[in-house]
Amino acid sequence: MATTRFSFPTDIYFGPGASTQVGDHLRERGFSRPIVVTDRVLGSLPVLKSFVESLDGDLVTRVFDGVHGNPTASQAMQGRAAFHEHRADSVIGIGGGAALDVAKVVALMAVHEGDVIEYAWDHPRVRPITNELPYFVAVPTTSGTGSEVGRSSVVSDDTSHVKQVIFSPKLLAKAVFADPALTLDLPPAVTAATGMDALTHNIESYLSPAFHPLCDGIALEGVRIAARALRAAVRDGHNVEARADMMMASMMGAIAFQKDLGAVHSCAHALGAICDLHHGLANALMLEPVMQFNLSSAHSKFTELAHVVGAGAAEDFIPWLLQLRKAIGIAPSLSAVGVRRDQIPALVEIAKNDICHQTNPRPVTREDFTRFFEQAM
Repeated sequence: MATTRFSFPTDIYFGPGASTQVGDHLRERGFSRPIVVTDRVLGSLPVLKSFVESLDGDLVTRVFDGVHGNPTASQAMQGRAAFHEHRADSVIGIGGGAALDVAKVVALMAVHEGDVIEYAWDHPRVRPITNELPYFVAVPTTSGTGSEVGRSSVVSDDTSHVKQVIFSPKLLAKAVFADPALTLDLPPAVTAATGMDALTHNIESYLSPAFHPLCDGIALEGVRIAARALRAAVRDGHNVEARADMMMASMMGAIAFQKDLGAVHSCAHALGAICDLHHGLANALMLEPVMQFNLSSAHSKFTELAHVVGAGAAEDFIPWLLQLRKAIGIAPSLSAVGVRRDQIPALVEIAKNDICHQTNPRPVTREDFTRFFEQAM
């Protein structure tokens, strides 16, 4: 057997009220001037005001709420400027995946030169990440991306709108404060879409043929937890147990996908770039055609997936996904959310060039991607 290196993430403080510990955590480590990176919507809500007030004490805090939509390189660079203007010594990322991804690269660019896109792993003249980053704490307010435990950041090029991945263990948060109480007021549609994102991460990680039994175990349990909790979290947003389950499933999916993902994510990245579609919603709508394609190449794993969700045999897992999607109010098709057939060629081009499908359990051709999008219409 070949030697394989395994690496798992950071300290996690998990449970209702965990976010109120952030201020003391920073003070105990000698930090006094954090910059809080969040999105424009959250920045205007009482939950953000309450969080900043909970930092209290002698911390001198500035809020940067310039994140909106799919995060872009320019947002990250504006965050870097805010970091230096505040003379910050630490970064707190609070919000969904977009805010947390931007927070990571604000920390990155605070101590590195150039443009953030130059640090993307596939940039033709990629810059190395050489310096130690400012102390970074992550506080998720959604249960989908799992960005809080990830060592990568996804930002879009402002010109091409193509998503670029910056990857380094140095991007990993020093501590995560996962507080399901922060998700209680998420609307049902957001809960559904982000929940399907978490579920997709676990499914695709488990199906990836890469060797990582640790991630396989986490991913399979993540599917089981999401399967029992997602309907309840959508139906009753103040069900704390369901919210906690979904926050855990989200983190588990993100930990597991260091093993890699699959073709669903390549399609979703294309839909984000061309149609600005919410990533979780895009994953939900692309699951059926890609899973049908993968079934014959990973039949035993589909049997395990069906078992943990209580669906029966391997062939019953995809119908279970469709029933779940309908039960939580996900749109029935791409066309129902505004995607047009004349956009398929551009979608296929981006999906084919996306790295995620390289670890799909079955190789995917350009023609396969065309069929996926057509079937999802």
